[in-house]
Amino acid sequence: MTLLLGPPGCGKTSLLKALSGNLNKSLKVTGEVSYNGYKLEAFAPQKTSAYISQDDLHIPEMTVRETLDFSARCQGLGNREEIIMEVGKREKQAGIVPDPDIDTYMKATSVKGLRGTLQTDYILKILGLDICAGTIVGDVLRRGISGGQKKRLTTGEIIVGPIKTLFMDEITNGLDSSTAFQIVACLQQLVHVTDATLLVSLLQPAPETFDLFDDIILMSEGKILYHGPCDHILEFFESCGFRCPQRKGVVDFLQEVISRKDQAQYWYNTELPYSFISVDMFSRKFRASPLGEMIDKDLLEPYDKSQCNKNALSFNEYSVSKWEIFKACMSRELLLMSRNSFFYIFKVIQLAIIAFVTMTMFLRTGMNVDILHANYYLGALFYALLILIVDEFPELHMTVSRLSIFYKQKMLCFYPAWAYAIPAIVLKIPISFIQSLVWTSLTYYVMGYSPQVWRFFRQFAMYFAVQLSSASMFRFLASVFQTMDCSVAVGALILFFQLIFCGFIIPQSSMPSWLRWGFWVSPITYATIGLSGNEFHAPRWQKVQAMNATIGKETLTSHGFYFDEYFFWISFGALLGIALIWNIGFILALSFLKPPGSSRVVISHERLSKMRKRDSLNDAYGENVSNSSHSCNKEESIKGRMVLPFDPSTLTFQNVQYYVDTPPEMRKQGYSQKTLQLLSDITGVVRPGVLTALMGPSGAGKTTLLDVLAGRKTIGCIEGEIRVGGYPKVQETFARISGYCEQTDIHSPQITVKESLIFSAWLRLPACIDSKIKTEFVKEVIETIELDEVKDALVGIPGHSGLSTEQRKRLTIAVELVANPSIIFMDEPTSSLDARAAAIVMRAVKNVADTGRTIVCTIHQPSIDIFEAFDELIFLKTGGSLIYFGPLGQHSSRVIEYFESIPGVPKIKDNCNPATWMLEVTSTSVEAELGIDFAKIYKNSALYESNKELVRHLNAPPPNSRDVHFPTRFSQNCWGQFKYCLWKLHLSYWRSPSYNLMRLLHTTVISFTLGTLFWNQGTKITNQQNLFNMFGSMYAAVIFLGTNSGSSVQPFVATERIVMYRERFAGMYSSWVYALAQVAIEVPYLFSQAIVFVIITYSMIGYYGTAYKLFWYFYAMFSTLLYFNFLGMLLVSLTPDVAIAGALTSVCYPMLNLFSGFLIPQLKIPRWWIWLYYAMPTSWTLNCLLTSQYGDVNDKIMVFTETVTIASLLEDYFGFRHDHLPISALVLFFYPLIFSSLFAFFITRLNFERR
Repeated sequence: MTLLLGPPGCGKTSLLKALSGNLNKSLKVTGEVSYNGYKLEAFAPQKTSAYISQDDLHIPEMTVRETLDFSARCQGLGNREEIIMEVGKREKQAGIVPDPDIDTYMKATSVKGLRGTLQTDYILKILGLDICAGTIVGDVLRRGISGGQKKRLTTGEIIVGPIKTLFMDEITNGLDSSTAFQIVACLQQLVHVTDATLLVSLLQPAPETFDLFDDIILMSEGKILYHGPCDHILEFFESCGFRCPQRKGVVDFLQEVISRKDQAQYWYNTELPYSFISVDMFSRKFRASPLGEMIDKDLLEPYDKSQCNKNALSFNEYSVSKWEIFKACMSRELLLMSRNSFFYIFKVIQLAIIAFVTMTMFLRTGMNVDILHANYYLGALFYALLILIVDEFPELHMTVSRLSIFYKQKMLCFYPAWAYAIPAIVLKIPISFIQSLVWTSLTYYVMGYSPQVWRFFRQFAMYFAVQLSSASMFRFLASVFQTMDCSVAVGALILFFQLIFCGFIIPQSSMPSWLRWGFWVSPITYATIGLSGNEFHAPRWQKVQAMNATIGKETLTSHGFYFDEYFFWISFGALLGIALIWNIGFILALSFLKPPGSSRVVISHERLSKMRKRDSLNDAYGENVSNSSHSCNKEESIKGRMVLPFDPSTLTFQNVQYYVDTPPEMRKQGYSQKTLQLLSDITGVVRPGVLTALMGPSGAGKTTLLDVLAGRKTIGCIEGEIRVGGYPKVQETFARISGYCEQTDIHSPQITVKESLIFSAWLRLPACIDSKIKTEFVKEVIETIELDEVKDALVGIPGHSGLSTEQRKRLTIAVELVANPSIIFMDEPTSSLDARAAAIVMRAVKNVADTGRTIVCTIHQPSIDIFEAFDELIFLKTGGSLIYFGPLGQHSSRVIEYFESIPGVPKIKDNCNPATWMLEVTSTSVEAELGIDFAKIYKNSALYESNKELVRHLNAPPPNSRDVHFPTRFSQNCWGQFKYCLWKLHLSYWRSPSYNLMRLLHTTVISFTLGTLFWNQGTKITNQQNLFNMFGSMYAAVIFLGTNSGSSVQPFVATERIVMYRERFAGMYSSWVYALAQVAIEVPYLFSQAIVFVIITYSMIGYYGTAYKLFWYFYAMFSTLLYFNFLGMLLVSLTPDVAIAGALTSVCYPMLNLFSGFLIPQLKIPRWWIWLYYAMPTSWTLNCLLTSQYGDVNDKIMVFTETVTIASLLEDYFGFRHDHLPISALVLFFYPLIFSSLFAFFITRLNFERR
């Protein structure tokens, strides 16, 4: 078993992917990889070996057991069955009687076709996942297993199969040392018992975990510096002149000895002067060593293939038959649909509600059989199509959300693309069937369509075909564009084109002749032809009108929908054919397209060359010094810098208790108490200049205690006394003098590192401090936290772009440090970091503590060096009880002495990490074994009494002291807060082309499309159809631009809201000011959209060329974009996440559409719904647009064989009057104000962060 070790960015992941055959095919690769003498091209490496990613990608709705069972079904048994038969045969020949238990196990794990296998149970047991086997994996929206359990599940998903060559990438990130040790120990057994091959990359393996490995590969800068037995690596570095200190972990030593900044301290050959040994030099020294020469010699000799059985390799891409794979995928899709049954039920209920509103709008008692009402029926059919198409939009989100898991499992050859796609297609058909049936059943007879039963079923069939086609289209778009932003934007545009060309908004005859092909390309055209023909070919519509045309024929002809009745089946077949094409495209996209990549911060070649030149000069002038002098100089440099004045503060806490409501899961398991106690009687103190560690196993309440002390809890009940400087803590004041570094590293993604620090300094440092001093202080913090190299880099999104995990950790610390706090809380500042990165972060923390600040850190699993950098320790046990509070002592002597004095506790071994030892000897199992309670032992100790006396002494305010007080709640006044919030949002918006450029492009495309379709028709109004065409162009612009504006803003606002929660807790600004800035930053972009739309459409459509009418046209569209945008923001403020906001949006938009006055005019809306018409801002927009253009035009036109003026038609048919235009303007002015004010109110009042 081999350990792969190296700093971030050294190429560990690339090496693992290259060896497993998973490297990107587009990359240029030289050299050769072979297995048992076979090159990668000669067999199926994905089924012979497996790359286990550091990302935990699992379907959140599935349980742990179901995830492993699915993996086992897809991976199959390999050659287990053949091995069992061969072993049985040889045992029989040799007369050996096998052990019954082993024989039963081996036979049980070789049975084919089982959904749940004994192998799954075995893997669950050895990985410690049996306790959560029935728990769903979960995600941010679903409560599931912990992060550590997800890590173990990622490993188990692979080892449950027959693959025995594993390449594992940082599989223990986020796990405590005990759990990490257990997993690696299980892997060691797997290697030694089954003769498996493992190469494992780890970040911070504890010494006992390191000892489990046989070999090690040490990498840096893409080169191998050592590859050989773990026992000999220290000898190799001693031969190079470097020695590992007595109390130094081997892994920590290896990470630092290859670093330019840390190497000098390990030089032990005093007879020779030290000079930096580069990575290239180490690599050459290893190649020249006996071990390196032996490896080169072995590689030069051709491998003898006869030494190994060919069955050790897999030559088939898939381990089981295609039918078995398809059955596994089909059963999984059924399972996922059942788990998401609430979502599908919600969709049906939502559709039923909209259907109820629609059918009561177009009630049959108010619908007559005449040419006027025929158009209302046509509008009802069009609206139904629009609702049923948009109802399938969530398919896009669902497909995108599962793509990362699909590509991972496809890479592992679990299944081909078709096996994944076909169940996703087929099993959604019943859902579309039910939704179409619900809509048709509720609306058909109530709205008064033709009473023949077979026409009812034909309408249902057409709706069903439309839903199949639209669902297939959204799946295809998701698979091609792969991200939500692009998929939604392109999907909205395609939907716009399909609807605008379908012949309802503008008839085919009114389209430019060279664009009429669009009529036949749009799938909605066929649906509209089929539905309208099904209705208007009915006998009741055959009454002859003027010009010897029936009502039905005249209605269909006016829109270009008149075809023989058999064309219904052509339309039906066309829709099914289009659905088939989309689905084939979906399968092909999944088969051939690559998953989306991610971007990371890289240092430019120019900057890298400057850094290397600087480092070379440092070496030349002998600036590399020993560790002691380096520390001394570092300390002097920190103390010699300009440090802003602050008042040191002592934080005391006495008898702190914390309770929450008992979770429903625990009540189901029999827990009877209404409340659950998470912290029990915690007493202690954190002091200035003292670095305090807060430790304990998972579930001990470390973060909970930190949140309670920092005042970050939003739920639960806190009891006890917390004082600052001897005075009771006042949270508003305390937020000004404290900083909190969260584990999740929450920052605005489109801001640079330096800008993030400037923003924090501007808003948190007192206003009396000069801006130049603030800027200088920010520069010094950047140097102290060692962020110089990435200060101009964008922060980015974790896991996708921007800073690395370690850089984010340091940025989080720096953001709090520039506020010049007296007290700093840090939650897991070294989690998910390698040993050297953790050392860098802790060096920065120590630098801060040296300035006299009070610092308390929760720490996960520190190395010896990191642990002993702390001065004091607060140690909690599972359940939230305190079992130690006091000094660590030299080499942790005080804490070791305390625990070793407890009878039964085993002594610490030589060179053992004290932190690891403490976690092990105080575990729940050890307590049960010894029959003791460490919390009670601490309460009865002399240490506890002395701590109580210390707290009692520090609880009294010092003489001549005064409580911390600020004249205002915030450092800056309202204008200053607004100015700085607007500055940050401006930078974020300007650097978000996926949002702002996309919506501007969206507006431009829609504008040109409308301008082209309605070219020069603005003043050529000769009949009612010309006026309806103009109304249709306005309706299309309002609905499509508005809904896109409202939907596209939601993800951006939701992302910034998470950052706002952190900044608001820190007392940086008022929520009202933030909301005002969020509203204000949207205005110029929406103004630009309105300008682009008006310039393009007004000139191309050819409206009346007066400034008066142009102003009203612009005003109405600008107001529309504002209220749609602010409505989208309001819905985000009302909901905890974008998904639920999207569900609310899907209810609001149909109402805004239906009551806009286009599908059915105001005068024909039933009186019980007329209030909703007036409540909908879209009705006022269309009123304003149409009235401002034509409300004062008295030209006579032909309307249904009568001659009337345009103005009178607007009043008699639509209910629009030109003298009411000021009222419309006033309403459109107030709607954006109302929505933005409600957004500000709810973003202030509602807090969805549950802590």
